[in-house]
Amino acid sequence: MSTSGLAVLRAVETPLLCLGALTAAWLSVCSVYRLLSGLRVWVLGNGRLVSPAKLGQWAVVTGATDGIGKAYAEELARRGFHIVLISRSQEKLDDVSKSIGDKCGVQTKTIAADFSTTDIYPKIEEGLAGLEIGILVNNVGVSYGYPEFFLSVPNLDSFINTLINVNITSVCQMTSLVLPRMVERKKGAILNISSASAMAPIPLLTVYSASKAFVDFFSRGLEAEYQSQGIIIQSVLPSFVATKLSKIRRATLDKPTPQRYVAAALNTVGLQSQTSGYFPHAVLGWVTTVLLPAKLVTSYMMGMLMSQRAYYLKKQKQG
Repeated sequence: MSTSGLAVLRAVETPLLCLGALTAAWLSVCSVYRLLSGLRVWVLGNGRLVSPAKLGQWAVVTGATDGIGKAYAEELARRGFHIVLISRSQEKLDDVSKSIGDKCGVQTKTIAADFSTTDIYPKIEEGLAGLEIGILVNNVGVSYGYPEFFLSVPNLDSFINTLINVNITSVCQMTSLVLPRMVERKKGAILNISSASAMAPIPLLTVYSASKAFVDFFSRGLEAEYQSQGIIIQSVLPSFVATKLSKIRRATLDKPTPQRYVAAALNTVGLQSQTSGYFPHAVLGWVTTVLLPAKLVTSYMMGMLMSQRAYYLKKQKQG
């Protein structure tokens, strides 16, 4: 190497060493911060925040008679909240209401409402009048009967209206009913149940995936608007949970029971404005959104759901 080349190397050697040291230090700081944040969320949690004394006496849960919604109602009642249960079937509402009242000794109130329609909100508003609502859980949701191409969905027009009313309109309307009183009191929490399917477009469940992406974006925007006023808005993105909606019958570590999932998710309130709610789901979300290309994830989901679709249609022909 020429003398001039050596001189250039010596001239840049020290700045490059400094840059490398700074980069290593920055990566180390970021890694330690993420580790400590992970320990704070997934090990220590924030369970003490979710209490009537800190948020308000009543919790309102939509879609409260099955799955995740029922689990939220039961866990919040266990923590001392009085519960307003909102769902379509009065018979199921009465059963869940009695069960919660007997086990937890809290007050319960039921409102029968079909969220596939849009004329229900005056009735709900009347039912919530005068209550100090500390938590709203926007859980009610509907998905596909089976994976299907958009144009081949049975009764497509009706399906679109129902899914949008249940998954999107309900979140906006329920929030508009409850949020004003929370702002007046400068405390309260709104937990909007989105889905891991909101993290990337899911073919053959396209409308459902898109509707849950709306819930996630709505929640994150609302959180930015109202966090300075003492209101917690959280977007919850569960992956597979053993519920009737997911058609998973047996719980596993990565597919927990609704009760196990909700107990973990409530401990993230106030710590994460967007959460997977459950540590194994958080790992899965990180892998699918950070490590893997979006096209690969979409391609994998297409193949998996095509298999499910073929199995369902085959059973329909045989049955």
